[in-house]
Amino acid sequence: AQQQQQQQSQEQGGQQQSKDQNKGAVILEGLAATGLRSIRYALEVPGVKRVDANDLDPAVCESMRRNVAFNGAEAEQRIRVLSNDARIIMMQSPNTYDVVDLDPYGTPAQLLDTAVQSVREGGLLSVTATDMANLCGNNSVTCWSNYGAYPIHRPYCHEMALRILLACIESHAGRYRRYIKPVLSVSIDFYIRVFVRVYSSAAEVKEAPCRLAYLWQSAGCDSFWLQHVGQKKVNDKSVKYMPNHGPTVPSQKCPETGSSYLMGGPIWVDPIHDPSFVKTLIADLDRDKSRYAQYTKIKGMLTSVADELPDIPLYYNLHDLCKTVRAQSPKLELFRSAIINAGYRVSGSHANPLAVKTDAPSEVIWDIIRCWVKDHPVNIKDPNSYAGKLLAKQPTLEANFSRAQGALKKDDTPRFVPNPANWGPKTRHGRPPIQHNLPTKADRAREQQQQQQPPEQQQQIGEQQPEACNPDGQGEPMQQQPGGQSTGSIQQGEAEEHEGGGPAEKRQKTS
Repeated sequence: AQQQQQQQSQEQGGQQQSKDQNKGAVILEGLAATGLRSIRYALEVPGVKRVDANDLDPAVCESMRRNVAFNGAEAEQRIRVLSNDARIIMMQSPNTYDVVDLDPYGTPAQLLDTAVQSVREGGLLSVTATDMANLCGNNSVTCWSNYGAYPIHRPYCHEMALRILLACIESHAGRYRRYIKPVLSVSIDFYIRVFVRVYSSAAEVKEAPCRLAYLWQSAGCDSFWLQHVGQKKVNDKSVKYMPNHGPTVPSQKCPETGSSYLMGGPIWVDPIHDPSFVKTLIADLDRDKSRYAQYTKIKGMLTSVADELPDIPLYYNLHDLCKTVRAQSPKLELFRSAIINAGYRVSGSHANPLAVKTDAPSEVIWDIIRCWVKDHPVNIKDPNSYAGKLLAKQPTLEANFSRAQGALKKDDTPRFVPNPANWGPKTRHGRPPIQHNLPTKADRAREQQQQQQPPEQQQQIGEQQPEACNPDGQGEPMQQQPGGQSTGSIQQGEAEEHEGGGPAEKRQKTS
């Protein structure tokens, strides 16, 4: 109780200190590029004292300075453009910044160690990761080397990516007797972004293993189990931290399919959002809705976040559950109602419109699926398949699919709003621009085939080509030369230069 009271007083003190410092908040954008976000921080966020906009490329920093100057004297007064390695700046500025914003291309893993040191007590650390192929399990070894966790490629992979990143930040913070409190963690399109407050407490660092867990995933179905890394035992006047007991799986084989297990993690299993923080964001958003062009999309995502069960890690995907047994999927409302009628909690997830986040054990989920299949039969040809083994078991629970209160969303706010046209990431800095209208494989094969034909056939093909218009615009056809070449403004050298190209080059030859 004394430790909890001490923790609450430290968090309140850190929040009060952060509020006081927000009167003159100091912000670091470690990879600023054009400086657009730094300019918005300086001009749109009240109470900002200084924004350090840093980039490693000197040419980019010159462009950034021009952008800052273009936005007026107020931006120039508050923004300081730096050209250095972000890690060096953060290492040389311990406990300095109220907000540290890191938004790299790819992984932020190399920046986290210095980032957790440069944030003030109770300050905000904002981190983006775009290496979703690694975090979602397509490149598991790379994820392990970057984040120290093994991902599992399953329907919940986007939320797992968030929890892997949070666990990685926590591990870096613990080396300096610091810990994190996530206030908002979101998976958006092609990237994830987390917002965490950073505090200092040696006692809280001991709790870190209790906030992490390993994942046991059935190889034959969507069942999964979580096993905490550490455990905490509290006696009358003592607290003891020790490794957790395991494994948490019911048996050596999956009880539903008899398959083996995949083991992933460790991942963060504490809440990834602060409900009060999210409610405050929504209230601020509604108050100034006219300022946000994407108000509907932001409001929908924050509302989905607010609806999530905060203490339940990961989720099931309804369509994947039904795909496993090759059954037609019920409506999401009916499936959630069956879980609520069975006595369990359920919600959605901002990461997937078909997510089923629930505290119901996996055997209850599969019993509900079996009851649904009884009313909507399927044809399983192989009884030894995973689908056959799942449906061969008789359900111990009689599912009730009548509509239950809480199965539907609470309001009419659209949760998943599509992106506007021409939206998305562009070419990475330093890479050559993408060249369009390049010759396709079929174009090159057609050109090669024409070159291999005898001259007589090439002449016949040339004679069959339509008459080309004179480039002078007089409308008179140009004279055809043997082999199909036209006389006109395009010289022979230019034609040879474009030889082997696609339709664009052919049009140029006959224009």
